[in-house]
Amino acid sequence: MKIVSLLPSATEIICELGLEDQLVGRSHECNTIPSIRELPVVTDSSVKNTGNSLQIDKNIKSILKSGLSIFNVNVNVLAELDPDIIFTQDHCEVCAVSLDDVQRAVNEYCGGRAKVISLSPVNLSEIFETFYTVGKALDVPKKAEELVEKLKSRLDIIRSTVIGESVKKVACIEWIEPLMTGGNWIPELLEIAGGEYLLSEPGKHSPWIEWDDILKEDPDVILIMPCGYPIEQTMKEIHLLTQKTKWADLKAVQNGEVYILDGNRYFNRPGPGVYESTRILGEVLHPKLFKPVYHKDGWIHLSEQLEKA
Repeated sequence: MKIVSLLPSATEIICELGLEDQLVGRSHECNTIPSIRELPVVTDSSVKNTGNSLQIDKNIKSILKSGLSIFNVNVNVLAELDPDIIFTQDHCEVCAVSLDDVQRAVNEYCGGRAKVISLSPVNLSEIFETFYTVGKALDVPKKAEELVEKLKSRLDIIRSTVIGESVKKVACIEWIEPLMTGGNWIPELLEIAGGEYLLSEPGKHSPWIEWDDILKEDPDVILIMPCGYPIEQTMKEIHLLTQKTKWADLKAVQNGEVYILDGNRYFNRPGPGVYESTRILGEVLHPKLFKPVYHKDGWIHLSEQLEKA
């Protein structure tokens, strides 16, 4: 079977299922697994990841307002690959290539032969369902079930580890300018790691908020994890937060409880990586209970970085 994955989380699931050798094409964002980086790239983005978050946001909104797509399908590459099955999504038009665009490309350039499957989870339960969907589509349902059980077991270990610990109120900033907080599966991962989520709801899209909302809630912990941003890119824009009115008055800032997390690698991909996401949250919220396995790779302490600067 020839597989094209246009969704990073689907690519990671496919590889976890041991079907990496059946992948023949990938999206430009499927880049965390070294062994597939040489595969043909089937998509690209109309939005260049340059400028700050406000400029990127304005660019995206301008493209969408014009009725254009954020992501493009390289139809010539897709036609050459002639896949049997393609994985994409219809959850977020700024997260990955859309289902409509993929289906249109398949109909026009692949003779409508390829099967297109959309994976669009919004909560933890639906993330598990995507494993079953992929496993069934690729004729390895038993492997998918085993993978989900293993993932649930590992999450349960984190859950049981934090039982009885104090619960901190947490604000997860998923975009800096304008402000957005982490919704979808993020609140559930926070709960597993022993945190109380603020300014978002589990299973619902990440909401836009105002700075006054952060000041009013005055969280115990602030986690900054912009969508698509590695730690280094977030640090380049951290001044957009630290220069805001009354930033220094926030409880989290005064207590040194502000952290930068790798949103791109660990928090924007609803696949096998949700364990790593939750483990990172555990390390940050309960440092006495978890060794800092992902320190520097998945998270850093903001105050330490500012001192170095």
